Amino acid sequence: MQKSPITKYAPFPPVDLPDRQWPGRTLTKAPVWCSVDLRDGNQALAQPMSVEEKLEFFAMLVRLGFKEIEVGFPSASRIEFDFCRRLMDGGLIPGDVAIQVLCQCREELITRTLEAVRGAREVIFHLYNSTSPCQREYVFGGASREEVKGIATGAVAFLKKKAAEILGAETRLRLEYSPESFNSTELDFSLEVCEAVTDVWGPSPDNKIILNLPATVEYATPNVHADQIEWMCRHLTRRALTVVSVHTHNDRGTGVAATELALLAGAERVEGTLFGNGERTGNLDIVTVALNLYTQGVDPGLDFGDINAVREVYERCTRMEVPPRHPYAGELVFTAFSGSHQDAIKKSWPRQRPGKPWSTLYITMDPADIGRSYKAIIRINSQSGKGGVAYVLEKEFGFQLPKAMHREIGRLVNDIADREGRELEPPRIRDVFLAEYIERREPLALAAFRASGKGGQVEARAELEIRGAKTTVRGSGNGPIDAFVRALDGLGLPRFEVVSYAEHSLGSGAAAGAVSYIQIKTERGAFFGAGMDTNIERASILAVVSALNRAMGRGFSPPPRDAKARNP
Repeated sequence: MQKSPITKYAPFPPVDLPDRQWPGRTLTKAPVWCSVDLRDGNQALAQPMSVEEKLEFFAMLVRLGFKEIEVGFPSASRIEFDFCRRLMDGGLIPGDVAIQVLCQCREELITRTLEAVRGAREVIFHLYNSTSPCQREYVFGGASREEVKGIATGAVAFLKKKAAEILGAETRLRLEYSPESFNSTELDFSLEVCEAVTDVWGPSPDNKIILNLPATVEYATPNVHADQIEWMCRHLTRRALTVVSVHTHNDRGTGVAATELALLAGAERVEGTLFGNGERTGNLDIVTVALNLYTQGVDPGLDFGDINAVREVYERCTRMEVPPRHPYAGELVFTAFSGSHQDAIKKSWPRQRPGKPWSTLYITMDPADIGRSYKAIIRINSQSGKGGVAYVLEKEFGFQLPKAMHREIGRLVNDIADREGRELEPPRIRDVFLAEYIERREPLALAAFRASGKGGQVEARAELEIRGAKTTVRGSGNGPIDAFVRALDGLGLPRFEVVSYAEHSLGSGAAAGAVSYIQIKTERGAFFGAGMDTNIERASILAVVSALNRAMGRGFSPPPRDAKARNP
């Protein structure tokens, strides 16, 4: 970054609130949620949604459980106005949902907005004007505090009068007022404007005023924002008749944190968008805040049980993409590439018990709660650990590898991922395992095997191919594996001993397969083999052959064609 004078930036002033209470509080209930996804310009979309797309999006917000939805800025464009009328005229607004409309403090815009919502059952009319020193100087040409306050109070008075003419008694009208750029406005002036607006509106216990205190541009750390909200909550003279609302942005990347701390500081209502869409770096991400509450045992009151469907509608209608690392909804948030993480997930997941707190390591919530799949929890690349590969093979395909085998298969898969320079999906991992252990036929292949018991001993006969040369061997031992190993004596194969054996069924029913895992020890080291067959005995012999093939590799020279084995 090019060096520039640091003095061009001034630190944001703190709030004088030495007895602040919010740091010691805990969130125990959800706020009132208001979606603003459909407002002015559809929240800075390069290609605004059509009316039909807006209708689909609105219907989704209703299904999710939003009871307050800002449906647009009707005076800003024809499409915004038409959308509002479609909702009214089509009877598309449920009885328990209040629509919200945004409007500047200008009389002609207020009139146009009221016409857009004529016939609605309940309307939240959202008036705003800028109040900060910079706005007063640059936008309003050096307007005084009194002049800026007069813009707000004059608009509220006009709204009360005009609403009675246009809407009549059939519509319940609620007022929301935002001192835009609240967080960069002097606190005493923000309070003065809000009190003046409240005086004009005259709230009542059954029709409270909503005072929305937006962080229009995020300038300070979240704790400063929380101090501002707590200060306002303490000083509002009609706090009991006021719903304190917040609307954070994400310029510093802390919009979620600022909202959560604002709720601790006394805010009761939250405005935001799904996945944080909005101007510049975006608005508050309601999905994240709601599911953060969920993971703390607090019912958010919004249903994200099928987050994939929500994401699909969002991406299709807005033409925006949810980033792969986005909390909860991102493609990669329930995956683990780190080997140590994979191992910890594998060990802790099976210990979850119904009715007990969720405690799986590295996974903050059960993906199934939001419709995500368990199948994608671990992905494999060159940085993955031994446990991750084994986890995929077990959870996706049913192969229960012995723990001692994890390192061997993990190293093999990681080397392939490293060479290919990409992540290996589960089917590719399965194919690597099958090719290396199950399907390997060189230099040794088993054509047939038969064993029979006699006097505590097992007699084994095997037909083999060694680099295409057929031979038959016989041997006896205390079991099929022992008899087969002894039958191999005299073939010129590397000397080995079996050091471990494991088996399990694969599937269920009469046609279920069996998988055996054999580890042998040779002068070159220890090697695992695996065999799969509908007959468990044959599967174990195939596992011995697999281990031998892996031990011999490609440097083995076949013995003479007529080689025979002798019993020791």
